[in-house]
Amino acid sequence: MSGEVGAATLVVLGDSISAGYGLEKIDQGWVSLLAEKLRPRGMIVVNASISGDTSAGGLSRIDALLAQHHPAVLILELGGNDGLRGLPPGQMAANLGGIIDRAGAAGVQVLLLGMKIPPNYGKRYTEMFQKVYTDLAGRDGVALVPFLLDGVGGVEVYMQADGIHPNREAQPLLLEQVWNKLELLLAGKPR
Repeated sequence: MSGEVGAATLVVLGDSISAGYGLEKIDQGWVSLLAEKLRPRGMIVVNASISGDTSAGGLSRIDALLAQHHPAVLILELGGNDGLRGLPPGQMAANLGGIIDRAGAAGVQVLLLGMKIPPNYGKRYTEMFQKVYTDLAGRDGVALVPFLLDGVGGVEVYMQADGIHPNREAQPLLLEQVWNKLELLLAGKPR
């Protein structure tokens, strides 16, 4: 694949939030809305998100995704399922860090989408979970959306009946969260 094609590709590696879980049509999700927004810029968006995926799943798939798509940008939206399952934050950090390292080694810019979890596992776990994202964002070239569901999570009008997944009305708000950082990243101002 030529560098020119790769320079115009963005890969989203995420879970159900980015896969459009529960939406009537996949093109209603924030990733599809992003693809529409980037189309006039000549960018291709590849949605490699899988409902239920964890940071370990993403780590197991990143090498193949980089080899297949040669992206210029990786949007990384994983970890929520790690937290919901009570998996160790240290392992999540190692997995997400591995994804970021491999992307960086391939010259790919990374936008990390942070997540917060309910306090079911206690204050210490919740704080350790959130710290993973801020620590990873301290690395060179990693931009961070601190909480993708900011203004959406816990707001009944924006959530599906399960209280976990954003509904159709929330998708433009998720896009706005991502776009605010992505636009700076694409302009060469990652922070």
